[in-house]
Amino acid sequence: MPFTFTVGGYPRRMEKLADTFWNIRGVYRVGGVLDIGTQMSLVQRTSGRFVVVDGCALDGAQREAVMALTGNGERVDAMVHVHPFHTLHVEATHRLFPSAALYGTARHRRRAPALPWVGAPVETWGDDHPLADLFDLSVPDGVQFTCPDERVHTASVLVRHRATGIVHVDDTLNVMAGPGLLRGLLPQSSLRMHPLLARALRPDAGAADAYAAWARALAARWAGTRIVCAAHSAVRHLPEGGFSREVLGALARVSGTLDRHKAKYG
Repeated sequence: MPFTFTVGGYPRRMEKLADTFWNIRGVYRVGGVLDIGTQMSLVQRTSGRFVVVDGCALDGAQREAVMALTGNGERVDAMVHVHPFHTLHVEATHRLFPSAALYGTARHRRRAPALPWVGAPVETWGDDHPLADLFDLSVPDGVQFTCPDERVHTASVLVRHRATGIVHVDDTLNVMAGPGLLRGLLPQSSLRMHPLLARALRPDAGAADAYAAWARALAARWAGTRIVCAAHSAVRHLPEGGFSREVLGALARVSGTLDRHKAKYG
């Protein structure tokens, strides 16, 4: 059952999506007005201890629920931040779990150099990465992971929990959902690629084809995915085969963007 809290007229949640996976929907306001949302996830290991994926601002009720679940934070082994431009809550989340191993991207390290970062940047991890007992990871090919234009947040490290098949993704894949009170009334969209993909593609020949190949491989490799937690919108529940269909559909929708890139760069 989800813990549900009402803030600003609509629910903020810590929702149990599977026996060992919880997702928290947080508030992130653009210009201090429009709440486009953000997220963090908690995943439980077979040992009973936890790994936290990303961070967001927690209200009092959410913080109480997280602390109750994790033994006042003492059962959290690690935190991993997977989007280079999601940096606002890194330090606050570390303060919640100060003894947990802290992993992040290269940009997280540059933005918060005083924090006790462990190991290599997450975007460089191979198959034998430090959290390989829990997660499969994917980094989109053909795009700049950290764009010089800091408004372009297309790339991130996608995380798939092996035991449940749940995907946690920030920005790279999106779900369009109504804001505020409309969220529960309007239908979700299918999965979508990031709207600024054109600005994120590497300015060289082959980048568009590399991105398309990555998306097709992801659709095949993670075909069993039934739940996608998307940062700025919603949790999307999918029917059998839905992940592959929606990722390939999202790729088809950006075919014009990819074709224009190929026409320009070869």
